[in-house]
Amino acid sequence: MQAAFRLARHSTSVRSANSIRCLATTANPAHVASASSASSSSSSSKASIIPLSNVEAQWEKMNAEDKSTVHEQLEEIMKKDWKQLSLDEKKAAYYVAFGPHGPRAPVSKPGDGWKIFAGTAALVGVTGIIYYAIRIFSPAPPRTINKEWQEASNERALEQKMNPITGIASEGYSGKGFVQK
Repeated sequence: MQAAFRLARHSTSVRSANSIRCLATTANPAHVASASSASSSSSSSKASIIPLSNVEAQWEKMNAEDKSTVHEQLEEIMKKDWKQLSLDEKKAAYYVAFGPHGPRAPVSKPGDGWKIFAGTAALVGVTGIIYYAIRIFSPAPPRTINKEWQEASNERALEQKMNPITGIASEGYSGKGFVQK
């Protein structure tokens, strides 16, 4: 049974192994003519033409073999003088080299920006609610924060001659001392 499966698989892959794949562009028919003459020279092979005119739209639909064929053909085309290449060939070469596929595929889908914005706004809103809830239920600030207490601390420091060299009790001191506000 495995031998029959191998034969069946082998017979379907013979056609793809014998066929020569080439690229066709609408702007430069010289490449199509050279590709068709190369394919007609081998009697048992068929040429399957992959057009370069809209590679961006076709790239996702291509199988891995077609993608590698397009890449190889574009490498051959890019070895030529770039002034002689058509616009479609240049666009296809750029897309295959730097297009949004493979590792350069976009991570987020269209419309994910609104979801991210809504999620961020919701988190900021929840954080604000938690902040104000803590402020409402927290105890009053300590009595040592008011201005009268801090001025009394300055007077006490002067009475005790605290830090007489550079601090509040030094000659010519012009700072605020313990007053914070």
